[in-house]
Amino acid sequence: MTYATRRITKGDFDRIVAVIDHWWGGPLSTLAHPIFFYELGRYARIVVDHEDELVGFLLGFVSEEGERTGYVHLVGINPDHRRRGVARTLYKEFQRDCFNDGCLQMKAITTPGNEPSIRFHEALGWGFEEVDGYAGPGRRRVVFTKALTALSAGMRAV
Repeated sequence: MTYATRRITKGDFDRIVAVIDHWWGGPLSTLAHPIFFYELGRYARIVVDHEDELVGFLLGFVSEEGERTGYVHLVGINPDHRRRGVARTLYKEFQRDCFNDGCLQMKAITTPGNEPSIRFHEALGWGFEEVDGYAGPGRRRVVFTKALTALSAGMRAV
């Protein structure tokens, strides 16, 4: 199957909000906050198929605190298109954008026990640690990090 990746539009954001609960199996549409289109949309990307159907998305941003860090907030892949490299493509393009904007590292989080997310990030070369209280008292999180270099951002050496 042929896919195309591009920056998000308002119509794309609306489609994400419409499908996220189905794709993730729960009421999670509030995580697709409109800030990721209106204020941070230059970093958001989607993948569509040859019929312009939404296949996947990545909502992220660049943090200005300390070292510039590309932060992956939310990724969703249509269940019918999983395990076909869609998420890997989204991460690669996001990392490239972050590197080009001067980021030195990448970051993402998940909940303990989310083994598919942990295995995915490990396969992409991300390190991780579990941090007690990361999301508040009694709310442990797995924090992923990755140093960003030209090579890890998918840039070719010249």
